[in-house]
Amino acid sequence: MTRTRLSALATTAALAASGGLLTATPASAAVTCASPVWKAEYFANSTFSGTPKLTSCDSAIAENYGTGDPAGGRLPKDNFSVRWSVTRDFGSGGPFTLAAEAQDGIRVHVDGVRRIDLWKNVSTTQKKSVNVTVPAGRHTITVYYAAWTGAANVKFAYTPVTSATTDKVRPLAPTGATAAYDRTLNKTTLKWAANKEMDLAGYRLYRRLPTTSWAKVSGATALITGTSYVNSPPPTGETFLYELRAVDRAGNESWGGADVTVATPDRTAPGAPTALTAAENVTSGATLTWTAPAAKDVTAYRVYVDDVLFDTVTGTRYTQAWVDPGTTYRYTVKAVDRTGNVSAAATTSLTTRGDLVAPAPVTGLRATPREDGVFLEWTPNPEDDIKLYKVYKAEWYDDGEGGSGWLAHSVDLLTKDATSYLHGSAADGETVLYGVLAIDRWNNVIEATDPRVNWVEVTELGAPSEG
Repeated sequence: MTRTRLSALATTAALAASGGLLTATPASAAVTCASPVWKAEYFANSTFSGTPKLTSCDSAIAENYGTGDPAGGRLPKDNFSVRWSVTRDFGSGGPFTLAAEAQDGIRVHVDGVRRIDLWKNVSTTQKKSVNVTVPAGRHTITVYYAAWTGAANVKFAYTPVTSATTDKVRPLAPTGATAAYDRTLNKTTLKWAANKEMDLAGYRLYRRLPTTSWAKVSGATALITGTSYVNSPPPTGETFLYELRAVDRAGNESWGGADVTVATPDRTAPGAPTALTAAENVTSGATLTWTAPAAKDVTAYRVYVDDVLFDTVTGTRYTQAWVDPGTTYRYTVKAVDRTGNVSAAATTSLTTRGDLVAPAPVTGLRATPREDGVFLEWTPNPEDDIKLYKVYKAEWYDDGEGGSGWLAHSVDLLTKDATSYLHGSAADGETVLYGVLAIDRWNNVIEATDPRVNWVEVTELGAPSEG
C-alpha cells in the first residue's frame, strides 16, 4: 500500500481512512493492537527518543511516505522514525524469511536480537533478506525505521519457508478435539481448535479400533482446511478412536492430538457362512456342514429347508433327520450375531438318491435248533443300500373257536453286516417259523405278511427228561 506524507492540517480521521493504517491515536492515549497486527509508534526524531507523536495499528508494513509528513503535522519532513512491533505465537516455529527494504535506514530484531541492519542514509531503496529459525512459541519482532533526508519508504514481511528440503519441523499437534456421535444418522462430527502454525496447509483425520493401527479417513489426498469434519464409522458395535494431525505446506505432519472415542451401535450383519454342503447320511437324512464367517460375535445359525425356517443351531453342522428319496431339497443357512443382525444367505441343494422300493426277500435262510435256542443263518442281501436286518418269529395259535394261524412278531434288529443270529428260546419242542427281512437306508421293507418272505420252519428241541 502507499501513503504519502500528509500536510500539517491532516486529521487523525484522515489517517484512519488511509489503507494500511488501521487505527491512529494521539500519543496521550493508550493503544493496544491485537496480534498479528503491528503496533506502530511515530517519533519526531531519528533516535526513537521521547514520547511517540502518534501510535497506530498496521496490518502490514508497506509504506511510501514520499517527501511529506506521515503523521499529519506531528512529525518533521526529515529526521523522523517509526518503530513497529508485534508479539505472536509462531506455533512449532521453524525456518522463516525476513525481507526488508527501505529508504533510508531499517533494522529488524527478533526477541531483541538484531537480524537485519541497513542503518544508513541512502538516496535509493536498499533491500535485504535473511533466513532465521524461529523457535516454537511466542516471539516478538521489532522493526526500526529512520528517515533522514529526501524520499521515505519502508517495507517488511516475515514468511515461513515452505520448501520440503528446508523445513523439517513438524507442526504442533491439534488441540481441543471433541466428537459428537449421532446414532440415528451414524455420523460423527469432530471439532477442534485452529492450529497456530503460520504455514498450516490443513489437517488429516485418522481412525482405528483399539486393537488396530491408525488409518486415514480423510486428508489422504485433499487435506481438511477447516476445524470440523463429519465421518461415518461402520456401525459394528465397536468403539472407534479418532486422532487429528496437522500438516504444513512443506508436507510435515504433526504428532497426533489427544484421541477422542466414539461407541457405535451394532447394525452390521456378519458375513454369510461359506462352503455350505449337503450330503445324504446313513440314517435316511441329510447332513449340512458350513464354515463360520470371520465375525467373532456370531451366536447362531438359521437353517431353512425350501425357504422354510427349519431350525436354529449354534454349531456349523445340522442334520435333517428324514428326507424323501428321489427328491430335490434347497437348503439355506444364515448367520445371526449377538444383536440379531442376520447375514446374507448361503445356499445349496441336494437331490436324494433313494427310492421307494423295498429290498428283495432274504434267501438261503437256515434254522438249526439248539439247546440254547435257534441258530439262524442266511445269504446277505446283495443290494448296496441295506441298512438293517429284522428277525421275525411266527408261532401257531388256535383260539378254540375256529380261529387259527401263524402270528409273527419281531424279535431283533441286526446291522447290515449280520449273516447269522442266535435266538434264545426255551427248548419246548414247539414248531415255529423264522423269517429275516432286509431294510434299506430309506426304511423300505416288505411286510412280514408279504407272500414273498422266505419263512423257514423249525422244531425246537424238546425239554430234557427228568432223571
